[in-house]
Amino acid sequence: MKNLERITLNPDVMGGKPCIRGLRMTVGTIIGLLASGLSVDDVLKMYPYLQHDDVMQALAYAAWRSEEFEVPLATA
Repeated sequence: MKNLERITLNPDVMGGKPCIRGLRMTVGTIIGLLASGLSVDDVLKMYPYLQHDDVMQALAYAAWRSEEFEVPLATA
């Protein structure tokens, strides 16, 4: 996985959810907007402080997280 330097995790910002460059814009918000049918250009127009690479890294982060899986712990 390439370095996702634009994705930040800070417990003091948005409850520790993954955000873009420490801003109060979560990866989940960006993914939700794209999933609702908006284009990358639409998102960038709605949030002019975002950059194209921010959206691309949000997508990359979401794809990476979707590939994770949980291993159940053995119960006693």
